[in-house]
Parts: sequence; structure tokens; C-alpha cells
Amino acid sequence: MELFHRQKFADAGLPDHFVQDNYSISRKGTLRGLHYQIHQAQGKLIQAVVGEIFDVVVDIRRSSPYFGQWVGVQLSSENRHQLWSPPGFAHGFYVLSEYAEVLYKVTDFYAPEWERSLLWNDPQLGIDWQLTDGHLPLLSPKDANGKPLSEAEVFSE
Repeated sequence: MELFHRQKFADAGLPDHFVQDNYSISRKGTLRGLHYQIHQAQGKLIQAVVGEIFDVVVDIRRSSPYFGQWVGVQLSSENRHQLWSPPGFAHGFYVLSEYAEVLYKVTDFYAPEWERSLLWNDPQLGIDWQLTDGHLPLLSPKDANGKPLSEAEVFSE
């Protein structure tokens, strides 16, 4: 399977330069996100290489006509789909399978001092996370303490 092809991505208008690959392993019911870096904003190319996730991106560019809107897609090792999350978007995912391994390529380096988190269940966003069996997701303290969009530091461009 071809995960990345520089020329095909460039032809499609997507970045052909990534600086870092990240690999995440999570168990069923885990929700990670919604993360972004307010400076050194990262574009992310996301793929589930094992298992299945519901992947979400939120436009947090205040000048965008789509500000505060989200898109969610299922990514799995079976469907082999990828999702491009441009700089200026928050990103998160929810694990649907027993466990999932997620690979994502990024366009800028991780800078923890600039990392921010949106509240995963912010009513203003209204994200349908497809939670299994109606159970609340497993969250890290960072993700449980995300800010609602109305209070979050967002992109002015």
C-alpha cells in the first residue's frame, strides 16, 4: 500500500513536505483531541493503520466562512482512507475498534508550548462522536479540560 506519494499529493494541491511522523496507539472508547498548535500550526495527514477511528477536524480560522464547523470520517485499516487536516484546524479522533494504531504526518514540528485543546463535547460545535453504547469516552486530563470554542484561542487569519 502506498501511504504517501510526493508527486500525487502535489498534483492534488496538498503539501508534499512533512517534517515528522507520529504514531498513536489507543484502546476502544478513547477520545483524543481536539488538538491544535496556535503557533507553528500543523497540517496533518491522518490514517488508521490498524483498527478503526472516527476522525474529526474543526475549522478554527475566525476569518473562514466555515469557522466552527466540523467534518468527521471513519478511517480504518480496511478502508485505507486518509484525512487531510490543514493548518488552522483542530483535530481529534475516537476509537471505534478494540484498539487502533494511527499514523499521522505533520507539516511542522510539535511545540508543546503552543498546543491548545478544544472541548470535545462543546455544544457550540455539536460533534456527533459516534460514541459506542452511549458510554462517555476515555479522556486524558488535557482533553477533559479543553476550552469551548467561545473561550479558545483561535486563528485570526
